[in-house]
Amino acid sequence: MGDPRKRRKKYSGPTHPWRRARIESENKLQTTYGLKNKKEIWKANSEIRRVNAQAKKLIRIRGLGQGELEQKQLLDRLYKLGLVEQGATLEDVLGLETTNLLNRRLQTIAFKRGLTLTVGQARQLIVHGHILVEGKKMTVPSYIVSREEEMNIAFNPLSTFANIEHPERSKEKRRKDKAEETAKTKKKEEELGKGEITEAELEKIEKEVGGVETVKA
Repeated sequence: MGDPRKRRKKYSGPTHPWRRARIESENKLQTTYGLKNKKEIWKANSEIRRVNAQAKKLIRIRGLGQGELEQKQLLDRLYKLGLVEQGATLEDVLGLETTNLLNRRLQTIAFKRGLTLTVGQARQLIVHGHILVEGKKMTVPSYIVSREEEMNIAFNPLSTFANIEHPERSKEKRRKDKAEETAKTKKKEEELGKGEITEAELEKIEKEVGGVETVKA
C-alpha cells in the first residue's frame, strides 16, 4: 500500500517517450493553453480517461437502480463543470477530449474573457493573486471553473490591475478599439462593394439593353 502520508501521483504519463506525433501534439497544446509543462496535459488526459472509464462502467449496468443514480450524478457533475450540455448522455461523455478539460481551466477562461492580453499573462496574474473567483483569491491556473463561477471572475480590487488606467489594461483597451474600428471599416467596404457595379456587369447590361432596342426597331 505504501506510506499513507506520501502523496501518490494522480496521473500517468505517455506509454512511449519518443513518439513524434504525440510530442508535436503536446507542444501545440502547451503553446495554445500556456501550460507550464507537459505534466499538466498528462493530468488532463488521465482525468478524461477516468471519466470515460466511469461512463463505460455505467453503460454496462444501465437500467439498474444504482446505475441510474450514478449516471445522473456523473452527468450533473460534468454539466456543472461545463464539460457537457444539458440533456447529455453517457455516449456524449465518451466523446470528451483533453481539450474540453483544458478549456475549463481558470487560466484559459480568464484569457478568453479578455482579462489578459495573452494566455501566458493569465497564468502570471493568477499565480500572483490578481484574479478572484466569486470574490475569493484563486492562485491555481489549473483550477476547473464551474458554470456558476464563470461569470464571477474578476480582478482583485486590491490589485493594480483593477485600475482601468493600468498600462497593461490600456493596451487591452487600445487593441479592442482597433479591432472594432477595423470591423466597422470592413463592414462599410462590404456595403459599398455590394452597391457598386463591376465593369463586366455593366457590359452585360449594355448588351441586353442594346439587344432589346434592336428588336424593337
